[in-house]
Amino acid sequence: MKITGANLLRTLLERQGIRTIAGIPGGAILPFYDALHCSSIRHILTRHEQGAGFIAQGMARVTGKAAVCLTTSGPGATNLLTAIADARLDSVPLVAITGQVAQSLIGTDAFQEVDTYGLTLPVTKHNFLVRHPAELLDIVPLAFQLAESGRPGPVAIDVPKDVQNATIDVVDWPEPGRPVPVPQCSDELIETLARRLTTARRPVLYLGGGVITAGASDLAQALAHRLSAPVVCSLMALGAVPPDDSLYMGMLGMHAAKGTNFLLEEADLLLAIGARFDDRATGKVAEFCPQATIAHIDIDAAEIGKIKPAFHSLVGDAADILARLLQRLTPQQRPAWRARATELRAAHRLAAPPRANEPLHPVNLCRFLGEILPPDTIVTTDVGQHQMWVAQAYPVRQPRTLLTSGGLGTMGFGLPAAIGAALALSPVEGLAAPGRRVVCVSGDGSILMNIQELATLAELDLPVAVLVFNNAQLGLVRQQQELFYGRRYEAAHFTAVPDFAALARAFGIRGLRLDPRSDPLSELSAALAAPGPCVIEIPIHEHANVYPMVPPGAANRQMIAEPELASAHA
Repeated sequence: MKITGANLLRTLLERQGIRTIAGIPGGAILPFYDALHCSSIRHILTRHEQGAGFIAQGMARVTGKAAVCLTTSGPGATNLLTAIADARLDSVPLVAITGQVAQSLIGTDAFQEVDTYGLTLPVTKHNFLVRHPAELLDIVPLAFQLAESGRPGPVAIDVPKDVQNATIDVVDWPEPGRPVPVPQCSDELIETLARRLTTARRPVLYLGGGVITAGASDLAQALAHRLSAPVVCSLMALGAVPPDDSLYMGMLGMHAAKGTNFLLEEADLLLAIGARFDDRATGKVAEFCPQATIAHIDIDAAEIGKIKPAFHSLVGDAADILARLLQRLTPQQRPAWRARATELRAAHRLAAPPRANEPLHPVNLCRFLGEILPPDTIVTTDVGQHQMWVAQAYPVRQPRTLLTSGGLGTMGFGLPAAIGAALALSPVEGLAAPGRRVVCVSGDGSILMNIQELATLAELDLPVAVLVFNNAQLGLVRQQQELFYGRRYEAAHFTAVPDFAALARAFGIRGLRLDPRSDPLSELSAALAAPGPCVIEIPIHEHANVYPMVPPGAANRQMIAEPELASAHA
């Protein structure tokens, strides 16, 4: 059967089970867009290539399956780089397909030519420059296999225009790419870990995003109760353990509750599972968990010992290792250690003024959202103070219901990721949940990074609510300048602040601004209960800060809870 490279690529994606692709066309990718005209694949036309990348990320983060984004050459590819790098740091399976100028023009500084292969090399698990359409038969299944196998991540495929137009004969179609099983960790290593866990007096489980990726949340919770070991989570692991679990201590690190970080100071054994010891979690790494020996379970051998040496390491799938570990452990009590964890949690609760006095205090807002939103609500965030308030105060009850940019910290992530999450839950993708809402919590700085995707949201009419915490500034920048730079504010305050509710209406979306003088929480509840997309602007106090906070470069025990600067961190 004779087929063009563009139609070959389309067919391979269809066989891979891809139903939705986000992207923007351009000259170098138009042959593939022409092939999409007769396809069952639904194309989502975004307003910026970065938006396409984050929409694909939203789909992938909700489903755990590789999603696809599509751009043309040159500026299309460069606009996509941030979303690819973001997926790499947060271990999100993504297949990014870019058009390229014809091979005869590569290296000539042709119109819209850049070295996409070279640019994507450091921010992908693997990348390909396709030289002949026949190579697609191997490359496309391999790209999905690589994206989803082991530690997931992004794979880039750059397809020159002449490859898309060339015709070849296809006799046999390859099998779709599937994740490759991870080699099993040895029984001896698991038995050794079981013995060490049994003899520990003050063990703590440190869960990272790999626990959710592996589908091992229930096993991790079971292990905690088998050991009577408190659990701390990285930002990416929120939702792995329900917040009402008696052993749950919350997020660790820079903006953790004081009790969580204090508990880690007392631990004698730390079992890290699918975590990479990010600096925002560990603080000053040399002083992280000073009394604890460390055991580390991770699917990526490169993470073992990269930041913090481990006395015992197990490389493999977390779900497999935890299931086998549980078989070797009998229930343990540790009443004194559990009581200590309970004492620290009770003594250092997250502070906020009474709701009646200040209903729009960000902590009160996040707690209120936890009360009115169903447990399966998907919440996305942008990056800034609002992100940390959500992590601290919103009760993430289920895995894959908090989508946030952790490693790269990308402003502009929230809105397109929310669109992608809603698409993943749509009937087209077979995961429909009637009435299930997606909520994007953003800030007035972050939302402007990709606000053009409100047009995409309006076209799709998805149940996405965008909450804009508006303090007319770059909040975390202003907070650090207040605390660590002598209140020398520079480039932190906005003097021209848009009317976000009016902007939403200009895009064709319901928009409103909460009035602090009326009953704003009732207005918020009613707005979220109404169908369809909306933007809700929420004025918050310009001096509200995220506390506690570990100063940059300090140990986690050196948290500050008031706007005072310790001289040691001046």
